[in-house]
Amino acid sequence: MSQTSELNLEKLLEPTGPACLIVTAKLAPVADMDRFQPAGFPEVGHVIYKAPRKDGRAEDVCIIDSPASMANHLETVCCQSATDPALHTELEGLPYVSCVTDRDDGKRDRVVCTTLTEGHRIASDYFLDGMLDAVCKEESEQGQGKKKKKVEAHWEGEAFRARLRKEFGLQEIEKDKRYFLYPDNWWTIYATIFRYDPNSLVHGVLFAREQIKISRILTAHLEAIGAARVGRSGVKFDRLGKTTSGQPIFNVDEETAREIRATFIVDLALLHSYGRGESGLNALQKRLLLDLAIWKIGRLLGQPFRYRTQCHLECESVLCTAGEQTATKLPTIAIKESIARCEFKTGVTQVYYPAAKLFKVAEIDATEAKVPEDDGSEAE
Repeated sequence: MSQTSELNLEKLLEPTGPACLIVTAKLAPVADMDRFQPAGFPEVGHVIYKAPRKDGRAEDVCIIDSPASMANHLETVCCQSATDPALHTELEGLPYVSCVTDRDDGKRDRVVCTTLTEGHRIASDYFLDGMLDAVCKEESEQGQGKKKKKVEAHWEGEAFRARLRKEFGLQEIEKDKRYFLYPDNWWTIYATIFRYDPNSLVHGVLFAREQIKISRILTAHLEAIGAARVGRSGVKFDRLGKTTSGQPIFNVDEETAREIRATFIVDLALLHSYGRGESGLNALQKRLLLDLAIWKIGRLLGQPFRYRTQCHLECESVLCTAGEQTATKLPTIAIKESIARCEFKTGVTQVYYPAAKLFKVAEIDATEAKVPEDDGSEAE
């Protein structure tokens, strides 16, 4: 195995190239802190498991972030900031889909979410149930005589879901329920998703109704090796007594660890399968997906990143492994050039979701909304 300063990316995409690229990064809390906060949930807390070692020992390992959570972090770096969904300047020209709705002044360009911020990416109902080229139809009457009926004002347009089904080439078996995919449909599906939103191919996507599942090219894990739990307390003060919580003291769990390790796996074999000859993705399109995956990893590790409030980590070292190649730093990615070579014509696809439908107030069952009566007993 030969070690170089940087990996040769051209060799990674050769037909006889390695099956995967593995990037292992060692992280540490900023400011020389010992403690950090892993992901946790009520009544579950942090996940710590016994990991067997080759010498027969078992070591405590804490899951700081799952693959799904890491995918969210890797998509965050594609935006201007955590609260600004606009595309990062280095990714200018990269296609994605944006769900827009009405503004108070009547314009229909207020962004609700994008495929870079929505968890299900291009397969989210925010996009699939929205409309392309929407046109407002005024109130009218249809039919004649006794059959005449009033049609309220509404929006009409092609549903994005219908457009994708058509472009995927699906055969409908049961109305809006079951579809048949010929084996050669997959080439079209990969090419179509790439045209609208390459990011969805990097992190995987699931169209539940259409029974289309595409795995992740980039999978990431963040774990603490040799973890130990640190318990401390927190307290909430309510000096005016305007809440029902009183002044609770609650338990807070954090962790220490011998090592914090982020592992990123780029499935090169899966990437190869997205195109063959004239079918599916071509070489330049596959290269963009690889470049985008590495660019994301570089952005996440390139500066201290706050995974959650008390989990602010910075990268100390990186090791890249791909077949016989190893390197101690990530490849330099000219992402703008990679995007330009693909000559995208789609740009940002705006899908309109009417505000009246998007923000329709849900009715709550009266029995669910009923407030319990005071029975006179004192709280413990």
